[in-house]
Amino acid sequence: MTVQLIPVTGIGEVLPGDDLAAILAEAAPWLADGDVVAVTSKIVSKAEGRYFDGDREAAIDAETETVVARRGPTRIVRNAHGLVAAAAGVDASNVEPGRVVLLPKNPDDSARRLRGALRSLLGVDVAVVVTDTLGRAWRVGQTDAAIGVAGMSPVLDLRGGTDTHGNPLGVTVTAIADEVAAAADLVKGKTSGTPVAVLRGLPFADGVDGPGAVALVRPVEEDMFALGTAEARELGRREAVGLRRTVREFTGAPVDPAALSRAVAAAVTAPAPHHSEPWRFVHVVDARERLLTAMREAWRADLTADGFTEDAISRRLSRGDVLWRATELLVPVLVADAAHDYPDDRRRDAERTMFQVAMGAGVQNLLVSLAAEGLGACWVSSTMFCPGVVRRELGLPDDWHPMGAVAVGHPASEPRPRPDRDPGRFLLRR
Repeated sequence: MTVQLIPVTGIGEVLPGDDLAAILAEAAPWLADGDVVAVTSKIVSKAEGRYFDGDREAAIDAETETVVARRGPTRIVRNAHGLVAAAAGVDASNVEPGRVVLLPKNPDDSARRLRGALRSLLGVDVAVVVTDTLGRAWRVGQTDAAIGVAGMSPVLDLRGGTDTHGNPLGVTVTAIADEVAAAADLVKGKTSGTPVAVLRGLPFADGVDGPGAVALVRPVEEDMFALGTAEARELGRREAVGLRRTVREFTGAPVDPAALSRAVAAAVTAPAPHHSEPWRFVHVVDARERLLTAMREAWRADLTADGFTEDAISRRLSRGDVLWRATELLVPVLVADAAHDYPDDRRRDAERTMFQVAMGAGVQNLLVSLAAEGLGACWVSSTMFCPGVVRRELGLPDDWHPMGAVAVGHPASEPRPRPDRDPGRFLLRR
């Protein structure tokens, strides 16, 4: 296979509202069926009027979905397209001061519109790849990658085949569109003023729009580095806090025991009084049915004594069903053996509250860590209402205090977005 790389020259400055397809058709009337047209995203954005007037950092804020990592002034973020890139793809080069260029609103749609317009203008069936410059996590330097694709598959899936030695190919999925983008950049360049190149001779322009470049974006739940790097540890923790949701329905898929251990390791980094370690987390395995049955009976007895009807009792008991449905069950336990024994109630109450706050911090750390592992969790208070039953069924000492229960599993569905809350409602100044 012989492939030609042909720069498209004479395009000039592209302005908002320009007919980009007409500009390309005039500059490259020689386009032929099967050509792959690689177009720098900046001229697509300029033609679509994707400008931000104002501060570059404000533009990055507006385009950012999640901050993945930060070092000094540099932010690596995930934008609305799912792309992970420095500065959310915001570009201040080759644009007038006080203005920056954003990525196209929907690069795949941009590629499809441009392909259709070229077909109408020149009568040719080409593929279009919209490119942008991205860094690579494990390599020095940058290269162009595909952020919009039309007229070809973005990947070549070789799984199920064999190599030249007959070995089965189990994981080989080639990012063909990214290879096209990188190859095209060899003749486009960053400073030559040549934002378009044509690749001729590739067998991949099949005339099918397919899924577009969005198929190249790794889903967050499969991204092992979704929360950033060690250098962004603190920021990553803050982002993980936003992942935590109360999850009550689970798939039943097994939970990696190592994930539970990592979550407990994070839990016990919480602050605690007197340099103590008051946290314990009981992983309830063999005793789960016995424990939950005994707790339900104790709760029913309390509700009956309170005069609730059978219907009301059933409704209240159903709130604990999540503990039965969970794949795994953890019971946080407070061990306040380091608490000071003060002679008066005021200081004893304060001492007890300090340890309870420490336990709450540990539980929150646990929940956030589980969310960062891609797991769902639900904390319920039930064990606090029958501590004697819990101690008896789990064989715990009398001075260990159950602090609720945590249901854990893989979420059965995507969590609903959390509504924004104005921090000013909760932050008081005096």
